[in-house]
Amino acid sequence: MSFENILLEKKEQIAYIIINRPERRNALDIQTLQEIVAALEDCKNDQNVGCVIFTGKGDKSFAAGADINQLKEKQPFDVFHPSSMQQVYDQIEYFEKPTIAMVNGYALGGGCELALACDIRVAAETAKFGLPELNLSIIPGAGGTQRLARIVGKGKALEMILTGKMIDGEEAYRIGLVSEVAALEKLPEKAEEIAKQILSKGPLAVKLAKTAINFGLETNIRTGLLIEKLSQALLFSTEDKIEGTKAFLEKRKPEFTGK
Repeated sequence: MSFENILLEKKEQIAYIIINRPERRNALDIQTLQEIVAALEDCKNDQNVGCVIFTGKGDKSFAAGADINQLKEKQPFDVFHPSSMQQVYDQIEYFEKPTIAMVNGYALGGGCELALACDIRVAAETAKFGLPELNLSIIPGAGGTQRLARIVGKGKALEMILTGKMIDGEEAYRIGLVSEVAALEKLPEKAEEIAKQILSKGPLAVKLAKTAINFGLETNIRTGLLIEKLSQALLFSTEDKIEGTKAFLEKRKPEFTGK
């Protein structure tokens, strides 16, 4: 599959979706979003892919937000289009395989929201996060008002969104926006380290852990606990559960098959 605005690269069980518009600071136009959806579908159907890492081409920008030339033409009902940024990021958040945002530079507006949609975020010390949409008299509309508040808390989310301030990787780590921070040259190593830790786990357990957390957070705790219980019941019936417990007792590395 060939793309114009992204690169899809695979390294063992890790797929990299790389926004490839460095001349535009990896701005996210409609074509780029459509290509991301197509790349996700490819990763979903590739049984060898166990984890997806998002990043931007070059060392300046992860994704510097929406393409302003297209943004100024937006009409009210465009927000409901299947290829709208919010719809695409919903697909990323609920993607069945784990996702990591490897933030190597500016992650502004829609770029920050792309990182928020991923399961885990790691950033370079020099990365910059911000949601400056209010400067254009609009709001973060691709999940920023909701995901940021859930990740860092209401007060910090309001501060970042209402002021439009940018924070670096170290500050993002301090407030819990990212899980790890590293020097730019060490960032791929750190992201792959996390991916390999996830890949060593039972793939069905990874999938159902994501399901339990994502859907449990959207409801009350009793319903969330029921989702957890049902997910665990499914896992108790799998071959991988037998292999995992057997390998532990035999003090060896498990060989999971996803069954």
